Amino acid sequence: VPEMHDLWVDIGAKSKDEAAGIVNIGDPITFELGFGELRNGLAHAPGMDDKVGVWVSIEALRLLDGKTFDASVFAVSTVQEEIGLRGAHTSAFGIEPLAAIAVDVTHATDYPGMDPKRYGEVKIGGGPVVTRGANINPRVFDLLCQVAEKKKIPIQIEAAPGGTGTDANAIQISRSGVATGLVSVPNRYMHSPVEVVALDDLENAAKLLAEFVLAVDASTDFTP
Repeated sequence: VPEMHDLWVDIGAKSKDEAAGIVNIGDPITFELGFGELRNGLAHAPGMDDKVGVWVSIEALRLLDGKTFDASVFAVSTVQEEIGLRGAHTSAFGIEPLAAIAVDVTHATDYPGMDPKRYGEVKIGGGPVVTRGANINPRVFDLLCQVAEKKKIPIQIEAAPGGTGTDANAIQISRSGVATGLVSVPNRYMHSPVEVVALDDLENAAKLLAEFVLAVDASTDFTP
């Protein structure tokens, strides 16, 4: 990835004054945005990280519509995750949940240039990724795996020895602590204009969240 100081944009101006008459310092630019479907149930678009997280959360709510369950369920679309998990800080503090699951993307490693030794073996189309590690409550992790097995929802496991770099970090240490999990959609070419995901992974992630909610009852204990 090139460094910021190695980038430039040519708008055809002959001088600084001419350029200043067209654009202002700090104006944002981007590639032409667009969503497209590929072969074999894949789709590409910029910003799959983390539009897919929003879609998964909303679809999970739709799957829960009309069902009876014990939990109060909140879905939050957070802001400023990339610059300090700020939306997760405020929303977790405000809601004060007993348990929470962050929904994000994770690096797929099934294409050239990716190193499975660094990121693990993650394939798009292989199911949502459930993270295990220091940022994750073991009871939440176990329940996610149990409902996946019971409902035959394909999942992949990812290990994270420290913080995950997702909203799970902020949620876990909100107030006096939150039992936190992390479910991620495998994503190729993350942080590029052509991020690629498998649509089946999105649907299975939503099913996993919905089944997790249905499995929680008044006796559920998230104490590690």
